Amino acid sequence: MSAQPGGPGQRRAEPPGVRFVLGLDVGSTVIRCHVYDRTARVRGSSARKVDTLYPQPGWVEIDPHALWSQFVAVIKDSVKAAGAQMSEIAGLGISTQRATFLTWDKKTGAPFHNFISWQDTRASELVRSLNNSLLMKILQNSCRLAHFFSRSQRMLTVSRFVFTTQQAAPRLAWVLQNMPEVQKAVEEDNCCFGTMDTWLLHKLTKGSIYATDVSSASTTGCFDPFKMCWSGLITFMTSLPLSILPPVKDTSYRFGCVDEEILGVPVPIAALVGDQQAAMFGECCFHRGDVKLTMGTGTFLDINTGNCPQHTMGGFYPLVGWKIGQEVVCLAEGNAGDTGTAIQWAQRLDLFTDAAETEKMAKSLEDSEGVYFVPSFSGLQAPLNDPCACAAFMGLKPSTSKYHLVRAILESIAYRADGGVCKNGFVMQMTSDLINENIDRPKDFDMSCLGAASLAGLAVGFWNDKEELQKLRQSETVFKPQKKCQEYEPYMENWVKAVKRSMHWYSST
Repeated sequence: MSAQPGGPGQRRAEPPGVRFVLGLDVGSTVIRCHVYDRTARVRGSSARKVDTLYPQPGWVEIDPHALWSQFVAVIKDSVKAAGAQMSEIAGLGISTQRATFLTWDKKTGAPFHNFISWQDTRASELVRSLNNSLLMKILQNSCRLAHFFSRSQRMLTVSRFVFTTQQAAPRLAWVLQNMPEVQKAVEEDNCCFGTMDTWLLHKLTKGSIYATDVSSASTTGCFDPFKMCWSGLITFMTSLPLSILPPVKDTSYRFGCVDEEILGVPVPIAALVGDQQAAMFGECCFHRGDVKLTMGTGTFLDINTGNCPQHTMGGFYPLVGWKIGQEVVCLAEGNAGDTGTAIQWAQRLDLFTDAAETEKMAKSLEDSEGVYFVPSFSGLQAPLNDPCACAAFMGLKPSTSKYHLVRAILESIAYRADGGVCKNGFVMQMTSDLINENIDRPKDFDMSCLGAASLAGLAVGFWNDKEELQKLRQSETVFKPQKKCQEYEPYMENWVKAVKRSMHWYSST
């Protein structure tokens, strides 16, 4: 689509008088907004806690009305904290938790249900059924054969593709099977589907714009990163109508403006991006081979694979990192769902008062005295893909203290390895030892906010190019390996044994 002058998608010089750009990150636990100046320095901030709902075991939801109120509040509060006016904002970029989705009435804009979180496992039986289906076996085997002759990366990817509960596609299929109101709306062509970015864009523009970006679309489980469009094959397998999926746009893109009634002025919405892709961009991982490790609610390891999707062994799935004009950057990603979640859970049990205490508690011991923790509150992700795994402590003894439990929790995070957890020096040092590589911890931990702001800043001309952004990045600490990874092998072997024993705990078969 060609953009009209001043219309959506058009890159143009910023108007005079603008001094700041906003970066928002709607995470699983917190909504943050930072106001950045031209040096990428934070001039004002605001944050609100996201209230997560657990209506049934395995169900994880967020109230869309509460989220919307909090989202608008953090924008206004951060601009006020910066001592700025809304008219001084060049644009805003929005980073969101990925694969958390909503369906709503196309005519009224009213949601049919709460946001269904990426951590939700209600579709686990459906996922198992899809992965064991005859159609899936035929698809995988035929693509394996096609790859043997063609060496096509796309055929290789499809041959290894499996559904997981983290993907939006099987959870959306569950909604269509179990919520008659949504089924009826689809039949009447009155249903919209959207991940969190799509719905927020819809709300900010009072329903005038309906879209997502390639980074968020690629995490739904029904997007083809090779053809850069929704996959007719996957939507067919899951019985999802293509008509309810939003148009897919660039990541750094002038989507439109916030309705004046919301913020008082029409602030340009200039970037939508998935949170891990935003963190990758904020870390300036612009080159093929660059690696980013984020430890927040979950742990996410992303590798820049250049302009082509790559499917490697070991559970790394190909995603689109970002698209800026003709430039497309792809990622390979592996993740574990419960990192910060485990620390918050331990805090609720009064194992410590403040998360900052955990580093000192862990360092006060020589080891965890044979105690191991498996942090699988929402199951185990790739390559094990077991939504029925349980969280567990193993190796408990009469001598086990809360200090041993805390150290075991922190070790479980490092064993799987920016984000909030990276403030913990014990976890960072152990991770550096395990991978035998330096870890560069940035001065600004909120990389998703910075990445969203950077992408928006490029779209509106606030910053000129990625080279300028790279010069603005600041490091805080570089962790270097202090122990040989071989020293951890006995502990790793026991932890892997604990993981295996936690698997299929909730399975009905």
